[in-house]
Amino acid sequence: MAAFVSGFSGVRLRHSKAANTCGRKAVIRAVASPVQEVTRDANRNPLAERPPFTLEAVKKAIPAHLWEKNLNKSIWYLVKDALIVFGLAAAAVAINNPFAWLFYYFAQGTMMWALFVVGHDAGHGSFSNNTKLNNIFGHIAHGSILVPFHGWRISHRTHHGNHGHIENDESWYPVSESYYKNEMDSPSKAVRFELPLVLIAYQIYLFRRTPGKDGSHFDPSCDLFKPSERNMILQSTAACLAMVAILAGVGMKFGFVFLLNTYLIPHLIFCAWLVAVTYLHHTDASVPWYRDGEWTYLRGALSTLDKDYGIFNKIHHDIGTHVVHHMFPQMPHYNIVEATEYIKPVLGEYYQKPERSGFLPFHLVRDMIKSLKECRFVDDKGGVVFYRNK
Repeated sequence: MAAFVSGFSGVRLRHSKAANTCGRKAVIRAVASPVQEVTRDANRNPLAERPPFTLEAVKKAIPAHLWEKNLNKSIWYLVKDALIVFGLAAAAVAINNPFAWLFYYFAQGTMMWALFVVGHDAGHGSFSNNTKLNNIFGHIAHGSILVPFHGWRISHRTHHGNHGHIENDESWYPVSESYYKNEMDSPSKAVRFELPLVLIAYQIYLFRRTPGKDGSHFDPSCDLFKPSERNMILQSTAACLAMVAILAGVGMKFGFVFLLNTYLIPHLIFCAWLVAVTYLHHTDASVPWYRDGEWTYLRGALSTLDKDYGIFNKIHHDIGTHVVHHMFPQMPHYNIVEATEYIKPVLGEYYQKPERSGFLPFHLVRDMIKSLKECRFVDDKGGVVFYRNK
């Protein structure tokens, strides 16, 4: 499923050099101290301005131990998720009543999404320091949910390397006003901007990419991929086909209704999770998009959004902590929450604090509906632009 101080305790630093010279103890004191009230123009959006700090300054604020990858811990998350997946399926089949199945659909779809996040770490190389192991476990996690690991990994790499760039980003980038009004057909608008159709956008993206771009994640000749990556794309496509064959065998042995209940409906829920989460982290009327001359990797990362998913934060491995992830995707998911606390004083007003969730994140439903209405297109020209709908 889309790729950068103000100052400690809300007091703006005038030079990024000052941020670089502050040691770890100063950062910790700043995190612990109360945040001071900042008075600023209500119409001013700091993200429209170049940040007065560097990516290196942000990186230096993060303690060394948070960059360490733990293979055993990563494998444990994968094994734990897999055990829950099989446990849920066994319980649903054993209980076999409509209420149990309804709970199962959502719970299993959520766990498929959790598996995706583990594979996502493998794709970024944050699962372990061993590329071969990352590829093996990435195929296990993603192949089981019909995601072409290498195809997705490479397109996601493009997204991270270009996030916030209108022309070069790969996922959830905006369309221009002229394209929206003159070229975008009604079916494409419905899938991009209307519930519930937007929740199936991921399946379409895998096979057809997004508006204005052609190709498939299963096709090694797609311009997403280099000729040297051809065999990797074929391997991931083969892994998905193998999973399809397994599912076909299950359907023939136990019947289509069994397959529908145990896998296909939860898979739809998983895809809905993926769409909703990636959309929420990359789409809001308050964050800018950039063109050449204004875009930088740091500015692109700063234009992502953290979100609080309540009870689901730990279930889906803190994927809601997204800003630091876009800055440093090589950091393991189990360290990003702590890392965020270290970089907040450096980012200052360039960090948008997420709304706190209750037990269930109902506020995110409101946010998504609001953004789908407000975020339709951006101006045809301009180095820094914002979503609008008229």
